[in-house]
Amino acid sequence: MARRERVASGRRAFAQLVRPQPKDFDAASSGGAQGRAQEAQASQAQVSLRFESSADAAELWIALQPVAARSASDASHTSPAQMLAQIALAFTSRVSLEADAVLLEVRGSRRLFGGLVPLRDALLARVRERGFDVRWALAPTPRAALALARAGRAVMVSSTRLVSALENLPLAVLRWDERTLARLEAAGVREIGAALRLPRAGFTQRFGRDALADLDRLVGRQCEPRRAFVPRERFRAQHDLDCELLHHESLLRAIAPMLAALEEFLRTRQCGIEVLVLRLVHRARCAPDGAPHTQLVLRLAAADFLATRFAPLLAEHLARLVLPAPVLRCELRSGALRPLVTASDGLWRPGEHGGMSMRESPALVERLRARLGAESVYGLDVVAEHRPEIAWCVAEPALPAPTTRCVAAARAAPRESGCLRRPLWLLRAPEPLTHGLDGLQLLDGPERIESGWWDGRDVARDYYVARDPAGAELWVYRERLAPHAWYLHGRFG
Repeated sequence: MARRERVASGRRAFAQLVRPQPKDFDAASSGGAQGRAQEAQASQAQVSLRFESSADAAELWIALQPVAARSASDASHTSPAQMLAQIALAFTSRVSLEADAVLLEVRGSRRLFGGLVPLRDALLARVRERGFDVRWALAPTPRAALALARAGRAVMVSSTRLVSALENLPLAVLRWDERTLARLEAAGVREIGAALRLPRAGFTQRFGRDALADLDRLVGRQCEPRRAFVPRERFRAQHDLDCELLHHESLLRAIAPMLAALEEFLRTRQCGIEVLVLRLVHRARCAPDGAPHTQLVLRLAAADFLATRFAPLLAEHLARLVLPAPVLRCELRSGALRPLVTASDGLWRPGEHGGMSMRESPALVERLRARLGAESVYGLDVVAEHRPEIAWCVAEPALPAPTTRCVAAARAAPRESGCLRRPLWLLRAPEPLTHGLDGLQLLDGPERIESGWWDGRDVARDYYVARDPAGAELWVYRERLAPHAWYLHGRFG
């Protein structure tokens, strides 16, 4: 008997030792002024529950059930639960959707926000900023958090107090079918606690294995894999105007909320876009050419995500656009998402002590394109081809530009490898040298280029670097086939 008493006392001492009570859960359980005000406003009973250990549950779930939301005209015609899921992605990557609620697993995000209470407060503040009124609850299992939120219990429940927090909830929060709920009510079982006290074998025989599995997942006896919410890969939103608009300033004010939503969409994914499409829908009978919409495509020189960058460029494009009819609806769509590569600003300003332009170059290219047209501003790219006239192509401007040191190394590389220099200025078509090499001095060469037999534009040339009497360096070649004529093909700077 004495040995049994010593073992029992040792177990009690060990149980007291492994039950620390962290501060962040104390604040949640004591119900601060803000928490009590929220519960009083919702006319909910105050339940004082506290976590007994920060490691008492493998998962911590927050359930958000939208009660009311403003008319989301700036949203992309998604349900309130999907809009809440978009907000939740800023707090955790593990987000799951229910028909009427959103579930967030936040155990891994506690330290990032300084504890569960700051995380909860930041989440609810962000939700209210977006115009939602929600019921919330936190529990170690997703079904428990969902049941508490549906019942309007704004509490944070630990695994040791989970059953006691759930026992007084009505069975209707589990969203079972009406037939099962009617049979349980006929047997006098109306609350979750009464259902948990029923014999498991008899419960399974009368109500099925699925209902018993739901109860086991509710209290954490059985794990519950959740399907992760996958956000959209591209942004799409539309805004129906209250009245027909024709002035550019009014259109920009109507587009501003969609640009803000686009920035938040890109921030959440840490991505940028290079293409943005604005579609202005007109009344069909008012459009003179029969086209009920006008489309404006904004192409950026570098991937960006800031609304403050998109708005001025759209203003420049709209200033050059003549609307055929008043606008009834605005639609905004993004191109493919690009990984956002951030870079810190240089110590020196552009042009000082070798300082290079970072954000200024893309902004300049985009402003010139908005004013002059996209076809007037372009870059050049190299094509894997030996024939000089087709060894380049028009492409998007390459940004950021290489540094002076890289340019010097690129120019010196051909000379070091034994190849001749190539001029940056090629003539549109080679000009024949009627007098041959009279007055010209050959400096380097020959460099033989013989290619193109497969496409009918074959060439066979020997290129030389020559100098004219004025001291200018020229790029000339001699045809290898008769009559072996000489041509001028480029000039060195």
